Parts: sequence; structure tokens; C-alpha cells
Amino acid sequence: SSTTPETLIWHAILEGSSLRQWYVRFLKRFVDMVVASTLLLILSPLLVLVAIAIHLDSPGPFLFRQTRIGRENRSFSIYKFRTMTHRPNDELVLVRDADGVLRHKVRNDPRVTRVGRWLRRTSIDELPQLLNILMGQMSLVGPRPELPQIVETYESWQHRRHLVRPGLTGWWQVSGRSDRPMHEHTELDIYYVEHQSFWLDVRILLLTMLVVVKGLGAF
Repeated sequence: SSTTPETLIWHAILEGSSLRQWYVRFLKRFVDMVVASTLLLILSPLLVLVAIAIHLDSPGPFLFRQTRIGRENRSFSIYKFRTMTHRPNDELVLVRDADGVLRHKVRNDPRVTRVGRWLRRTSIDELPQLLNILMGQMSLVGPRPELPQIVETYESWQHRRHLVRPGLTGWWQVSGRSDRPMHEHTELDIYYVEHQSFWLDVRILLLTMLVVVKGLGAF
């Protein structure tokens, strides 16, 4: 019989205890739904205020939508609060920093608005992805969903990061966030895919809160 993506998923990540298998198969999605819906309800006043602030600071829509690649190489639209001026080139996120390293973001990008700088520093710009979680396109913890033009350059081993749902946060985000060069992101994401568990997810979520509070790697 042919090998399906689902078969690859279980061969890649379901080696270990039955408790880990149960979490990855069933509980993880339930936790995603409960936490995402609860956060959206609690944070709804803040989200409305942020949308108003974006509109007052810079003309244009308050949400930024972009195509990313998720589980099983399927494309979907990711949502963020807009942090840049609304121009055709705003979707160009692959740039070479002053140190010559290719990154998703650069320090002191002139396209970033005043409100956008604060949103990035606090990671509030990522909160609309709670909608992606409710739609089943993302998870709270997982590999970051990548741009199609980057995925097209992947070698076969790098596609292992697409065996699971991409995450709002993940292993590389708590290991330096934007400070790390792009090639290291994939390695850290694959490490997560191969070792994901309830306790690793808890650890990443706790570290995420610490990273956000300290503003590490955010620009």
C-alpha cells in the first residue's frame, strides 16, 4: 500500500509512550480549541482597541493576510494585525539584515508604523492567529507556517516540519525568535515535530510568555 501523509505523521512523531500518543492524536486539538476560544473572548476588548489604533495611526486595513504553508503542504491564509504601512511591497518579508543574514524581519525597518513597533515588541500582532487555530489551520504550539516561495526551496528532509499543524508559537520562537537566521528555524521546528509532547508544549508556552515579557528577539 502507498504511504500517505498521515502514515508519515505517526511514524515520525508517535514513537514513545501511549500517553504521548494520546496527547498528540486527541488532546492537543481539544486544548487548542478551548484555549483559543477563551483567549479570544477575554481579549476581545483589547483586540478592538488595537484595530482602532492601527486605523488611526496608518490608513489601510487593520488585518494583514498572507499565504503560508501548513500541515501536509496545504496553503492557507494567516492573519496578523498590520504593523507596516499599507503599500504593495508590504508583503516582502524576506530581507537581508545589516549583518548580512537573511531573516524574515529586520531591525529598524522603515515600513513599520509607530503602533506596529509596539505590536511587534509585545507580539500582540500575532493574536489574530487565534482565528486560524479555531479554523483548524494552526495549533497553539508547532512549527511556524512558512512562505510558499521559501517552501519551494526546501530539501526533502525539511518538509518534515509540515507533518503537523503549524503553531502560534514554537521551539524556535523561544530560542531567539527573529534573532536566529532562517536556516536554524527549520532545524528547531523539526526537533519539535520529532519530540512533541504535552510537557514540551507546556514548556514552550511558559517560555513564550517569558520571551514576550522581555521582548527577546522581537523587532
